[in-house]
Formats: sequence, C-alpha cells, structure tokens
Amino acid sequence: MGVWGKFISPILAVLVLAFVVDRVFPPDLTRLTPGQEILDREGRTLSVLPALGGTWRFATTTRDVPPDLVALLIAAEDGRFRRHPGVDPFALARAAWQWVRTGRVVSGGSTLTMQAARLLEPRPRNLRSKLIEIVRAVQLEARFSKDEILGIWLTLAPQGGNLEGVRAGSLAWFGRPPARLDPAEAALLIALARRPGALRPDRHPEASRAARDAVLAHRTAASTALTSADRTQGQAVALPTHRRAMPRYAPHSAREVARLGGARIPTTLDLPLQRAVETMAAQALETLPERTAIAVAVADHAAREFRVLVGGTFGDEQRAGSLDLTLATRSPGSALKPFLYAMAFEAGLTRPETVLADLPFRFATYAPENFDRGFAGQITAADALRQSLNLPAVALLDRLGPLRFAAALKAAGAAPRLAPGAAPSLPLALGGAGTTLREMMALYATLAGEGVAEPLQLRPGGARVPVRVLEASAARQVAGILTQGFPGGGPAGIAWKTGTSWGGRDAWAFGFDRAHVVGIWIGRPDGTPIPGATGRSLAMPVLARVMGLLPPAPLTGLRVRPASNEAGADRLRLLFPPPEAQLSDAAGPVTLRAMGGQRPLTFLVDGQPIAHERARREASWQPPGLGFFRITVLDAQGQSARAEVRVRAE
Repeated sequence: MGVWGKFISPILAVLVLAFVVDRVFPPDLTRLTPGQEILDREGRTLSVLPALGGTWRFATTTRDVPPDLVALLIAAEDGRFRRHPGVDPFALARAAWQWVRTGRVVSGGSTLTMQAARLLEPRPRNLRSKLIEIVRAVQLEARFSKDEILGIWLTLAPQGGNLEGVRAGSLAWFGRPPARLDPAEAALLIALARRPGALRPDRHPEASRAARDAVLAHRTAASTALTSADRTQGQAVALPTHRRAMPRYAPHSAREVARLGGARIPTTLDLPLQRAVETMAAQALETLPERTAIAVAVADHAAREFRVLVGGTFGDEQRAGSLDLTLATRSPGSALKPFLYAMAFEAGLTRPETVLADLPFRFATYAPENFDRGFAGQITAADALRQSLNLPAVALLDRLGPLRFAAALKAAGAAPRLAPGAAPSLPLALGGAGTTLREMMALYATLAGEGVAEPLQLRPGGARVPVRVLEASAARQVAGILTQGFPGGGPAGIAWKTGTSWGGRDAWAFGFDRAHVVGIWIGRPDGTPIPGATGRSLAMPVLARVMGLLPPAPLTGLRVRPASNEAGADRLRLLFPPPEAQLSDAAGPVTLRAMGGQRPLTFLVDGQPIAHERARREASWQPPGLGFFRITVLDAQGQSARAEVRVRAE
C-alpha cells in the first residue's frame, strides 16, 4: 500500500461508516406531518384542519412566502446558509469563544439547518443535544436541497401556543396567508420563532416589537432584502393585538374533502361568495323559528361545479350543526313538478297552453288536494305549474307512469328514496319520496342545462359524462314558464320554484339563470313540523337574497335560445318595441308585437308574464312608471327574442 493508500483508506472507512450510520439512524421526519388546508377554486384558504394533537401546522415552502421573508430569515439567523454544509465552523467557534470568555451562552452557533434538525427532533438544550443536531444537520444537507431545508423551518418554526410554522402564524396573527405578508409582519414571525412564549405580541407587545425591529435591522449582502426606508416604515406598523380564529368557511364540505387526504385540497367553491352566503344565512336564521336550520347550495350549471355549500350552522348542536344538511334525505314536496312537466311536454302528453282540469278526482284510493284545499277548475298546464297545483301534476304522472318518472330522476342524479319494498307511485309527483338538496340541485341544473344531466362536482377536474335525459325544447319550455317575478320583489328574470313537504317539515326554493343554480332548504333537522311553514314564506325570501349576491349572468333572464341558429322567416322576432327604444310615459298602453316563431306566444316584462290572447302575436302593456324594462317574447318551442327599453317622462 502506497502513501496515498494510507490516507485514502481511513477516509473511505469514515465515509462508509457515515453512510451506514445515516441509513441505520435516519432523521425522523414524522413531525412534518401537516394539518390540512381546504382551498377554493382560486387557491384561497377556505378552511383549515389541525394536525394530530390539535397543532396548527401546515406544509410551507419557499414558494409560499415572499422573497423578503426568506432574505430576512437568512440575514437574521444564518448569513452563510447558502455556503456551509449544514454546520458553520465560524459560528460554532464564535459561540465557543463567547462561552469561555463570559461563562455563559451568548449565541448558540446554530445554523438554519441545525435549527431545522432541532425542530424535527426537539431535545433538551445541552451539549449532547447540540452534537446530535450537528450530525442531523449534515444528514439533512445530504438529503435535501437548501430550499427544502428552509421549508422544514418554515413548516415547524414555533409561533406561540399551538401554532407551528409561518403559515399557521400568518393566519393566526394577521388573518391572511404568508404570501401576502409585508416585511414588518414577516419580521415578527421570524422573531417569534426564537422565543414564542416570551415574544407573543398579544401578551408581550414591547418585547415583541423590539424583537421584530431587531430582525428588520438585518440586511443581506445582496440588495434583495429591505432598504432602510422599508425598515423605518415597518417599525411604524402596529402589532397584532389578538390571535385570530383560523379560517373555517364551508366547514362541512371541508371535512368531507379532507377524508380524501392531502395537505392542500382544492375545491370548486368560491371563497368570497361562500363567505357572503354564510353571513346572509346566519342573518336569516335569526328570523326563523327555534331549532330551524338552513342549507344553501349554489352551482355553476355550465361547469357543473358547486360554488357555495352551506350545510347548516356548524357547531350548533340544537340545529344538528355537526350534520351536513345538504346531504340529508328529505321530502322535496312540489319541487319535483318542473321535471315532471318537462317529461310530459317531451312525451307529447300536454303543452304549456293545453287546458287541464284542476277538479276533485280520485285515483283508486288516492285523492290529492291542493295546499289551500281548493281547486282552480280549467287551467293551462303552464299556469298549473306556476301555481303548483297538485291534481294536474298527479294526473300527468298517472299518464306518464311513476316508474318512468323515477327512472328519469335517477338518470338525472336524483334517484328517489322510497320505503323498503315500495315501488314508485302517484304521490311521487308531490314529493312522496326522499331526496337531498344536492340531488335536487342536479335536477335543476339539468333543466338549466337544457336537459343534459351531469354530476355536480365539489372537487375540480372530475370526469364529465353528460347524459341527455330531456329534450332541450322541453327543458326550455319549463324554464320559460318558471321565469316570473319573485313574490315581494327580488331579481328579475329568474326561473324559480318552491316546494313544501307534508306538515310543513321542509321548505324548499330553487332558482336558476344563465349562469347559476341556487337551492335553499329550511326545516328542523329532527323532522318535526314547523307550523305554517311553506317554501314560499320561508325559503323564497332567502333564495331572492342569494340570487342578489351572485355576479351578473352573461345574459340574465330566460334560459332559452332559438331552436336553430339559421335565419329564416320562421325565426321569432320582436317587432315592437325595438331594442333601446325610448317610450313616452304619456303615450298610454304600448302594443308589443312579434313575428315568426310557433304560437302560442308568451310576452313577459322583466320576467313577469302579461295577460293577452296567447294565439295572437301582440299584447298590450301599460308601463307602471319611468325607468328601464326588459321585454321578452317566448314561443311554444322555447325560442325567445327580447329588447331593453326605457320609459321617459313626456
């Protein structure tokens, strides 16, 4: 063996020993197991769930924080971080000299990598622990990149109490994710990690401010950190005075998707809209009888994605707050009727203008009655649906067949739940089966989507399998019939329907325009009746308020379009008034005129049908006052034409 062999052999032996020790005693990374963040469709934090043991800890990387925070952290804690192999001999020598000279520990000499090792495996602060940290730091440097090591620190750095990591600290102290921190806020979180108990801003504001300002005073050798102006401005920023509650929007949906696993779980929900609807629902709840709960769903029916899900009052056990009431099985009452009428139109059993009989009739042993115990006599199918009359609906189901109706409901994603061993029967027309709010939303999305059924998604990226369950013309006809003014006011041009289950146990309201479907359920989770409750009295006002919160649809109003895009003599046209017409309030009644299309025609003003002879192509309208109005004409095939007009003073 030569001279070089005498040197190389011991070195190889040491390297082999180090490799074996590293494999036998690898770093323990179990503390990196994070809690879960539930994200909205734009990546904003909707809700968070803690890690095991109740610790708020969320996976954080250098990409999740501002560059200034990383620069400040390195400058304040480990200026040579990018250049050393996990241990900084100069820092250790300085710490040892200070210890010998003063007789006490002045600085620990720990690098950020050594701090990361200590955060992964907390130990008593003594010399033995320091030696272990040195070994672990070398192991971490061999296994991870510098940015990954910073990620360990960013994920585990203590932030006071049960907060770990700058993401948890940012949410708790500033109410926003770390990417939106300003330099002074970033400096406070870095300072907190040093002595979280002694530097909490809500308990020790002066010490916290001094520590923050000391971090702000650091600068890196590069000019990417803070300028003196940044530091001066940051020192003037007020400290947080209290710890904020962690985000908890859509808590029922958050728990649902959290079961799928993952640190950051995306959803299709929309945070600003979810927050607004939750606030509105809480306000509406104050006006309702005791033990009453509200569930709300909003979906984008083109994307077939939920935008809002309010499953109830989370945490309020008097209202079964732990249950997601969007998934509770309840009786839909009359809310199934639009789908029934669409199937009847498609099958040729009736048309919107067909006159039906609303008179006492017995179907074997079944004798349905209307809600008010009265009967309307002879009435068109369109008006029977608008007024939600029971006997015409049961008569249509009798002709259509309950089995066929139930099969179509199942195909649309709302299979009716019947008693064990029971078969679909005529009471199904009036809600004689169980369903959920989400399933009813799928039905109304099918109507809004012109007869095409697809599952409504809560997670993005799911496979879309559209199934046509209704002819487009039938769905458009029902949409046109249901497009009418809201009782007591509210947004115009919305197709809507209410439902009330037997005994006032469930109050429903559904509405849709060209962009969204909204569903409301109000009732008691234990199924006890609410005296006098109806969908119109309880759920309809909430529906109107939710529709008012939605962003404008591309084209509000009827979910209808011409049956063909080809121009021709039969295309429905509104001859008078023309678009953007200026009408005088002194001119008296206005004659609305249409051409083309298939009669009978329906004329509407701001979504409200006006009386006229349906076989004629004109109608008389008296403007109720000054302002802007939307004139719409709808034909029997669902074609529409419209014009915006203005009535001005003479």
